Amino acid sequence: MNLRAYWRFLLVIRQFSPLIVAYLRDRRRYVLFGGRRQVTEETRVERAEILLDSLLTLGPTFIKLGQLLSTRPDILPTEYIDVLSSLQDDVPPAPWPESKQVLEAELGTVDDAFDDFDRDPISGASLGQVYTAQYEGEPVAVKVRRPGIEELVEADLRVLRWSIPLIRRFIGQGRAFSLENLSDEFAKTIRQEMDYSREKRILEQIKGNFADNPDVKIPRTIDARSGPRVLTMEYLPGTKINDIQSLDGKNIDRTELATTLQRVYLQMIVDDGVFHADPHPGNLAVTDTGEIIFYDFGMSGTVEPFIQQKIIDFYVAVANQDIGAILDTLIEMGTLSPDADRQVMGDVLELAIADARGEDIEQYRVNQIIEQVESTIYEFPLRLPRDLALVLRVATVVEGVCVTLDPDFDFISVATDYLQEEGYYEETARQLIEEGGKQFQETGRALFEVPPKLNRTLDRVENENLAVNVRLEDENDVLDRLARRIVYGLFVAVGALSTAILYAFEPSSVLPAAVAAVLTVPPLVALYRSFRRKKGIRAKPQFTRQSMRKRQDRD
Repeated sequence: MNLRAYWRFLLVIRQFSPLIVAYLRDRRRYVLFGGRRQVTEETRVERAEILLDSLLTLGPTFIKLGQLLSTRPDILPTEYIDVLSSLQDDVPPAPWPESKQVLEAELGTVDDAFDDFDRDPISGASLGQVYTAQYEGEPVAVKVRRPGIEELVEADLRVLRWSIPLIRRFIGQGRAFSLENLSDEFAKTIRQEMDYSREKRILEQIKGNFADNPDVKIPRTIDARSGPRVLTMEYLPGTKINDIQSLDGKNIDRTELATTLQRVYLQMIVDDGVFHADPHPGNLAVTDTGEIIFYDFGMSGTVEPFIQQKIIDFYVAVANQDIGAILDTLIEMGTLSPDADRQVMGDVLELAIADARGEDIEQYRVNQIIEQVESTIYEFPLRLPRDLALVLRVATVVEGVCVTLDPDFDFISVATDYLQEEGYYEETARQLIEEGGKQFQETGRALFEVPPKLNRTLDRVENENLAVNVRLEDENDVLDRLARRIVYGLFVAVGALSTAILYAFEPSSVLPAAVAAVLTVPPLVALYRSFRRKKGIRAKPQFTRQSMRKRQDRD
């Protein structure tokens, strides 16, 4: 395993070396010295395409990693997100003799285990592939894990662990936090996805949760023909959920379909605490009568009760358009840094809420908010704790599917209706009343406690016996930059004054004045660069619905 991991590490470094060198040159024009380079949007798109090719070349583990990265704007710029979103979990199938070995190791002879078995897979993915067969007279789908995939994945996970400390040296603290969480979550997720026994348990649990929902169809598992590396299920054919023409041809209401999809995921996350975490169009189909079929439960997750409650609070705050409550909830979940500029983040959230409601957003307003972000936020303020990584992935992918079905779909309206029907508004109101009662009690207690404390403090002031300790935090080095500018300004002022005096007193000899002027140039250049250099997010808005429609029109 170690030898294979070392070899894979060398392959990964070789594959990513052009991007590594380019990134180093962005920080230092000549790698070891020089100023920063300005990177254009076109350059970032080109690099994202190089990254996409590298992930495809490195194989299954890195394809899965790319899919997860495509939902993490806290780690990658928007241009990379846009390119990686096209990454499909679709690779050439393994040869039949290799798959046959896995099947027979789990179930015995293929011809004895099934009435009939089609040797050509109907789909091939990075970790497994699916065949059709006949079992006891019924059509079934048989999911078989790729031979030798466990060793390859474990070697690649070791490579990723070795790479994290190196990558952390070149990124900010916030992105490093998210990257470490992504690494932990990815390792856990991909190992779970290779365990078909776990997938079977999750599938059956979610199927039971929706047993009374006629709009949802989940395949039934075949216990006698399933194991850790083989999963046999009822075969449920359907129309791919993003095949708009076929859905329209069958007179299926796409808005109702999107509403059902969002409500299903709200139930999974908010009520049940266990959810299907890979809702891309390849894993969602629609029957001729409009039911949604769910495939592939390998990538799934659970939600802790605390996070469930905070998600409810978040949706209620969004429905009420209470920006302050939204920010407070994000901070409590650990998703938003407490040090983030609340005014700027509030403006960003207002923009996001308007887009989620399907409203048209004026471009000047978008540009105005982006300018605020670039001028006030020096490090990406959002964090993604481990428990929320898969939840965000689901929310992002489901949003894409729903907008494909209905470009004007109103997520907030659907979520509000669901929360009201389930009684969460009343529960939230009750909690607010209880919290208000506690605050009233604390306020009453303070009315009796504060005056004596204030009196003692005033006595100490009167006796000149009061010491105040002040701790000033300057994470963004604002004071440091201000101090440098003052020093540079003093040097420039002294240099300019010296030049003028020398030239005035020695007009016949310009050499002393010229020397003084030359010595003034370096601090003048440093002062100019201190004002010119700007740190911040360099991004153009790409996730509004208008931009999505423009990209679809171009495609």
